[in-house]
Amino acid sequence: MTNIILVVVLLLIAGGAGLYLYRAKKSGQHCVGCPHAKQCGGKTCHCGENKGSSSYCKNAGHSAG
Repeated sequence: MTNIILVVVLLLIAGGAGLYLYRAKKSGQHCVGCPHAKQCGGKTCHCGENKGSSSYCKNAGHSAG
């Protein structure tokens, strides 16, 4: 019985993560894991650049919006 509960919990977690990714992509986020994904107007994600910068989009040359 505990194995069934464990499998159900893992399926719920995986389903929730999948639903989150689906909704984020549908809303237009290009880089789902990037904290600046909604702020930058670019078509590509530059998530590894300018780490620690509070004005990421300005530094990367994107227009905030």
